[in-house]
Amino acid sequence: MPSAAMRTEDRKSLKVAVDLSSVDARLPARGGITENVSAHGARVVVGQQLPRDLRLNVRSMLGSLKSRGRVVYCERMENGLFAVGLELFATVGDWVIPGSLPEMFSKTA
Repeated sequence: MPSAAMRTEDRKSLKVAVDLSSVDARLPARGGITENVSAHGARVVVGQQLPRDLRLNVRSMLGSLKSRGRVVYCERMENGLFAVGLELFATVGDWVIPGSLPEMFSKTA
């Protein structure tokens, strides 16, 4: 996993349901939950391992955000789920509709 010291952007702790679909339409879409986000990246918890460099379409289920993404890392968590680091690019929209989440869910990390 990339160290926080290597990051150039602040991460914001935010739990939002996302739809992850492969740019290759032959692969099924997957759901996930973000742990934290930034302008150019996100850490998402998913149920299946995703291969490094997999290209994805990313869509927020609580907002208008749509983006292309690339899997940077995928690591198994203690609970059997997988933490996936996504590099985001060509992003438009917002993770959530402003005012739709209680403040406790959108604290800056």
